[in-house]
Amino acid sequence: MEKLQKKYKEKIIPAMMDRFGYKNPMAVPSIRKVTINSSFGKDVATKTSGEREKIQKLIIQDIALISGQKPQLVKSKKSIAGFKLREGLEIAAMVTLRKGRMWDFLERLIYLSLPRSRDFKGIEIKSVDKGGNLNIGFREHINFPEIFSEKEKTIFGLEVTVSTNAKDSKKGLELFRLIGFPIKEEKIENRK
Repeated sequence: MEKLQKKYKEKIIPAMMDRFGYKNPMAVPSIRKVTINSSFGKDVATKTSGEREKIQKLIIQDIALISGQKPQLVKSKKSIAGFKLREGLEIAAMVTLRKGRMWDFLERLIYLSLPRSRDFKGIEIKSVDKGGNLNIGFREHINFPEIFSEKEKTIFGLEVTVSTNAKDSKKGLELFRLIGFPIKEEKIENRK
């Protein structure tokens, strides 16, 4: 069993039960899945099919390295002339992680990737939505230790969504803090 998953079972569940008054450990919010996606629609919209395939291949390889799982391509649902986008054009790659791979990825995200991010000062509280899910955007995918920045030809951004079954943002925020995500403290304004 991985360290983060063990920490969740041994320390976080009792802490959440104590904090929110849960009677049953199964009622404590848990992380259900992690979704990693990258949109490359604007990069490939004006390219020829050969150039488009080359960019897609590079992005798919890098996301597979980061996640440990092969991503699937997402096609556009409708044409938008202003963005030079045609219906059925592959515009994004995404991968959904669950169970062991999810915990392994979260461990690398918290302890390696986030500290490597340029000018990183913590995750904003507003990154946790009303459903208790965390959304983190990366401008550069080279923050992940699996990627060698010297060899990279294409630098792209990606988004990581950590989905929980927490009913509200307060419980989700506490869960992420206990797991070890570096979430900024709320600012209390001084009022006179």
